[in-house]
Amino acid sequence: MALLKTINITKTYATGTKPVQVLKNISFQIAEKEFMSITGKSGSGKTTLMNILGCLDTPTSGQYLIENQDVSHMTPDQLAHIRNKKIGFVFQRFNLLQDMTAIENVSLPQLYAGKKETETRKRSAQFLEIVGLSHRINHFPTELSGGEQQRVAIARALSNNPSIILADEPTGNLDSATGEKILQMFKDLNKKQGVTIIVITHDQHVAESTNRIIRLFDGKIVEDKKVR
Repeated sequence: MALLKTINITKTYATGTKPVQVLKNISFQIAEKEFMSITGKSGSGKTTLMNILGCLDTPTSGQYLIENQDVSHMTPDQLAHIRNKKIGFVFQRFNLLQDMTAIENVSLPQLYAGKKETETRKRSAQFLEIVGLSHRINHFPTELSGGEQQRVAIARALSNNPSIILADEPTGNLDSATGEKILQMFKDLNKKQGVTIIVITHDQHVAESTNRIIRLFDGKIVEDKKVR
């Protein structure tokens, strides 16, 4: 059984007098424990596809299944529940709350999920240790480097044990050396922790660091290849 499956997904936006079709009959599967990327130039549809895969949006037509459950036309509340249980997000701009420490940022999704504060703090410390930041747990984002902030974001994404991590341009705000460290961290999490990781990127080097590349152009899949 595929972890994720899209079947003839389309997405159309009503802009002005003429509808714009952004995604056109997108079909693919992602297995458990894959480390893969979705790439394409600006306007190719990758952000729209990411939003659907992350249950931030729904397709206009077609089906999207997560662990064989059709989430294509769920309500916003139902989608929020799926996101909280199954999906961790890592963003280009980190999206950390500036008035919270590293451990408080990592704890937040767990608190939203109804876990007790004492439990979340212990788990958050464990995840910060996984990303090599056990010595920075009480630091605020402004006291951390860009690479450290991104590692906090990765720990936060892991905190509810999601089936999937969606990383949107995760190295885009980092220098090349720090970006390589973050990519290596994703590789290690995939290999050692068995986390399924999907990287959304326009950067060819980042895409080729993953094991599989889906390339979009004008809202269609034009390439789906194994890299290694």
